[in-house]
Amino acid sequence: MKDHLEKLIAELAAGGIFLEDAVAELEKKYIQRVLLTNNGNQSEAAKALGIHRNTLGRKMVEFHLASKNGARRSQPRRTKSRRRPLKGGNRQA
Repeated sequence: MKDHLEKLIAELAAGGIFLEDAVAELEKKYIQRVLLTNNGNQSEAAKALGIHRNTLGRKMVEFHLASKNGARRSQPRRTKSRRRPLKGGNRQA
C-alpha cells in the first residue's frame, strides 16, 4: 500500500496539483468509501473515521456526498437574525 501511495503522490506532484486540492480529493474519496463500507450509516461511518457525526454531515455537504440511500445533507437554512429589544425598551446600536 505504501508503494501505491508513493506513486500517487509522485503523480500529483508531477501534475502540478495543489496540496489543498489533493487533500480535499483524498478526504472526499475516503469518506465515500467509509460510508459505502458502513452501508450509508452516517453514525457508524463517523465512528470509523474518528470524527463527530456533525462533522461528517458538514463534510458531506461540502463534498456534495449522498448516503447509500441517496439522501443528501442539505445546507442549513440561514435566517436573518432579529435583535430583540432589551428590557425597558433600551436598544443598543
